[in-house]
Amino acid sequence: MLAIHRPLHPNRSRLALSLVVLSLACLTLASCSSGPARVQQPYIDADGAGELAMEQYDTNSDGIVAGDELEKAPGLKAALATMDGNGDKGISAEEVAARINQWKEQKTGVTFFSYLVTLDGKPLEGANVLFEPESFLGDEIKTAIGETAIGGSGGASIPKAERPTPTSPPGMHLGLYKVKISKLVNGKEIVPPKYNEQTILGQELAGDVPEIRGGGAAYALSTK
Repeated sequence: MLAIHRPLHPNRSRLALSLVVLSLACLTLASCSSGPARVQQPYIDADGAGELAMEQYDTNSDGIVAGDELEKAPGLKAALATMDGNGDKGISAEEVAARINQWKEQKTGVTFFSYLVTLDGKPLEGANVLFEPESFLGDEIKTAIGETAIGGSGGASIPKAERPTPTSPPGMHLGLYKVKISKLVNGKEIVPPKYNEQTILGQELAGDVPEIRGGGAAYALSTK
């Protein structure tokens, strides 16, 4: 995944982390003051997901997704740092299952996710940003969408029609996603296919992912 991480002042870093922890708590407890009812975590069969991930991406059948295979698995590639437990620069079915179980321990139904998008170094406003769950996670992880505002920033959420109830709060499920970014100008797509239809961008969403703890992710796109 292409990302830019800006260093934060120590006080701002602590504040950002505190806000993330507070957000996760508010969305997972029964209520936060007068907040919404508890949002249940979507069900994922951890062992089954690990096996399906290998079926989908382990093309040489050596038991791990690595090297060129990771280039075709954006969600897994984005999670290499948190999933690769033995340091072999690949991801096995067991490592996928172990990471999913760690998500479950976070007891988070949905959480807010923010991002910054640039194209050739300039903020990309008015772009559609889609987070498509890796299919091996099952049907309960929902697609989330967002749009960049002035300055290229934005936030993604599951559309209201896809939420469990009409009163369910906005946010995204924890999981692995393919990130697809698109913008039409005069009917022409200005973002290269490698960031949408043939995306190389991936994102892991969990409370302990570095860019989430730092306040959001940054996608630095290039037309070259």
